[in-house]
Amino acid sequence: MQKTRQLILDYLKEHSQATVDELAEVLGLTSVTVRHHLDILRGEKLVSEPAIHHRATPGRPQYTFSLTQKASSKNYEALAANLLAEIKAANPKTVNVIFEGVAGRFASEAPQPTPGEPMAVRLDRAVAFLNKYGYVAHWESTPEGYLLHTNNCPYVGLTDDHPELCGMDTALVGNLLGVTLQCVGRLAEGAESCAYLVRETEPVAA
Repeated sequence: MQKTRQLILDYLKEHSQATVDELAEVLGLTSVTVRHHLDILRGEKLVSEPAIHHRATPGRPQYTFSLTQKASSKNYEALAANLLAEIKAANPKTVNVIFEGVAGRFASEAPQPTPGEPMAVRLDRAVAFLNKYGYVAHWESTPEGYLLHTNNCPYVGLTDDHPELCGMDTALVGNLLGVTLQCVGRLAEGAESCAYLVRETEPVAA
């Protein structure tokens, strides 16, 4: 994170909201520079859209900026990392079963595949469900079969120490589609997306 933008985030965490003029005065920057950094932070979905600040005295309206939920929930990553470490320490032999159960709980929130349902329909529904949770998913048809891509990892920062999360996502996508599939690319390993292959010969389960 660039230093000035981190200072803006830190100030917003401490004061809940701030105007451009307020940030400019605190950081010793011009208003133009502050707006530039706020635009970048808004593009990263770390700062919310500006809200009108009602002044007690006459004058041009001012706008306040605050943190988004994404920026406010950074501590959840540390909590999740510690919880995962404890789970693995307490149940080293059953950790994969636990993660598969979590994937099943996620998938149970989505409509279930039905017998004879075309794979394209299943893929469309899976993509919509995954995008609801921030995966930035899409699918394509290839000579080998269907490829479902997720271009964003909701667990970034955790997968290095907890690769079981990648297995959980594989199980989740398989549950959503009602098939056994193969993970053929991982963001955690430098690929452009996590990619899941459903081969044309794969039997479609109910």
